[in-house]
Amino acid sequence: MPVSVKVQTVHPRILAAVRRQVAPGAVGSTWKPALDKVWEFLRSQPGLRTDGHNIFLYHHAKQPGAPMVCDFGVQVTRTFEPTGEVYATKTPTGQAAVAVHRGPYDLMNEAHEAIGKWMAANQRECAGYSWEIYGDPTPDPADTETAIMYLLK
Repeated sequence: MPVSVKVQTVHPRILAAVRRQVAPGAVGSTWKPALDKVWEFLRSQPGLRTDGHNIFLYHHAKQPGAPMVCDFGVQVTRTFEPTGEVYATKTPTGQAAVAVHRGPYDLMNEAHEAIGKWMAANQRECAGYSWEIYGDPTPDPADTETAIMYLLK
């Protein structure tokens, strides 16, 4: 089934996050230890997280193939003082190309590729940021949804 891409106005979401510099293709081996630190912090902060989702914010490298800065985070209700490696940040605001991936995470690249093709076909460019908002896991991975957003210039 083809992935649908839409343009939406997006608003900032506050995150509790841990930042990592990640080599191309290494997100899969980097995210869990970083996100574990965020969840450990959140367990010590009652009320900071209510029903927010995991969100990975990618700061695209200017040089192709260069490492990328990634904020591995969880949506929270308010900003807070940094503790250890966990700090408050926000997703960007503006117009974004958005696709929803339904299915296992290892096939999520199809949605990223669909957005890339859409941007090329519509003469739009990424403004340097993309992010993934992970929906609640489902018993059947085929039903799990992840929203993928690319900020547009």
